[in-house]
Amino acid sequence: MAAEPIVLFDNGHHKCLMFDSLVTGEGVQSNQFLVVDGKHEALIDPGGDLTYTPLSVAASRYMNIRDMDYVFASHQDPDIIGAIDRWIVHTRAKIVTSRLWARFLPHLVSGYVTGQLSGSVYDRILSVPDGGINVPFGESYIQCLPAHFMHSVGNLQFYDPVSKILFSGDLGASMGGEDDHKPVTDFDKHIPNMIGFHRRYIASRKVCELWANMVRQMEVSAIVPQHGKRFEGPAMVDQFLNWVSSVDCGIDLVSQENYRRPVDYLSA
Repeated sequence: MAAEPIVLFDNGHHKCLMFDSLVTGEGVQSNQFLVVDGKHEALIDPGGDLTYTPLSVAASRYMNIRDMDYVFASHQDPDIIGAIDRWIVHTRAKIVTSRLWARFLPHLVSGYVTGQLSGSVYDRILSVPDGGINVPFGESYIQCLPAHFMHSVGNLQFYDPVSKILFSGDLGASMGGEDDHKPVTDFDKHIPNMIGFHRRYIASRKVCELWANMVRQMEVSAIVPQHGKRFEGPAMVDQFLNWVSSVDCGIDLVSQENYRRPVDYLSA
């Protein structure tokens, strides 16, 4: 039976759905997103082979997979766009990703798939410049926002101006919490589920501060990461912006101790 999505927004014409229970086995929990505007559909960060089949089955209840407009990829990781070859073969969608990663994603496409295409893989990729772009979508658009070094060097986030949802990729991600399908209700209690991930994967506090300055100028009803819980409502969004702007992470935390030659041998 196909997984039931979480309805993030639905006004009858435009809807945003989240799938959060499709990863099985040893894969890291991740969220996949479907945005529908009338007869137009787009997936955001659909994942790799672990999620391709269950996501295709679940999403097909709400869309025509073959005629989908776009697949948006915030960056190059396997849990973001590892199944690019299958989306290229089985849909007409354009793959929207950073110009930096557009040159590398064809490495994920097998020679067999390349041989099935009438053109090149590059013909199916819409490359986004560092400053971002607005991608026309139905009666609206999806805004590709610069989110460099959070964590990827060529990172994007996606803002839906109809629902006012910001799909934040790995920023705001949490691991190890319970009820990931529910929004955060106690921010302070949620911090331990985020802090380790952010310290390791986000480049520096500076980029978070600059990013938060940009987001504070926008009307954001919810910040929805690719892993874990989401932040709903102005108060919770504001709490997250204040927190992520104040946390040392990445290169803020490294010292010479992190750059020493190893002395231990790998055991058999």
